[in-house]
Amino acid sequence: MASSSSKKAPPKKAAPAKKAPAKKAAPAKKAAPAKKAAPAKKAPAKKAAPAKKPAPAKKAAPAKKAVSSAPELPKVRGRTKDGIAYTKDFDVKFLKSQRALLIAERARLIGQADQLDAEATSLIEEAEMGDVQFDDEGGEGDTMVVERERDLALSAQARESVVEIEEALARMEAGTYGYSVLSMQPIPRPRLEAIPWASELVEEKVGGIGRR
Repeated sequence: MASSSSKKAPPKKAAPAKKAPAKKAAPAKKAAPAKKAAPAKKAPAKKAAPAKKPAPAKKAAPAKKAVSSAPELPKVRGRTKDGIAYTKDFDVKFLKSQRALLIAERARLIGQADQLDAEATSLIEEAEMGDVQFDDEGGEGDTMVVERERDLALSAQARESVVEIEEALARMEAGTYGYSVLSMQPIPRPRLEAIPWASELVEEKVGGIGRR
């Protein structure tokens, strides 16, 4: 048994661990400074073209007064029992006289036209019956052809005048007899007495307008 007097050997202190010197971290490289982007060149702003002043509005031309194409009708003052309408320019007595002339002339022209038609028809019938030869050598035949054409032309002219007389009688009932159908100006009485169915002034007829 070991002696209690023997001293325990003091435990050896562990040698302190040598601290390894910490390596200094290498200084971080500074990042290269970013290149500044070249400043974008500003395109010189184009100067806006000066706004054109609006053209001054043209003043509208004053509206022309509509000109009536139809002349004003004469004012009827009254009407007779037999339908004659009279005005300030043509009284009842004159109109009745003109009406009598128109009716008489109409009867004469109808008779003349009928007679001319009959003569032309007679010439045609004679030619068809062979009494007259219509050839190049037949002088008589040529004469009859001319006569027939003349009769037909005169008949047509007479019937045209009858139509104009009928129109004049209608104007007498409407109250426009004696006035120009173109201008509604009164026709001079001497002209109406010479041609009862006249429908226009002499100067209007000379200008190539109308019929009589």
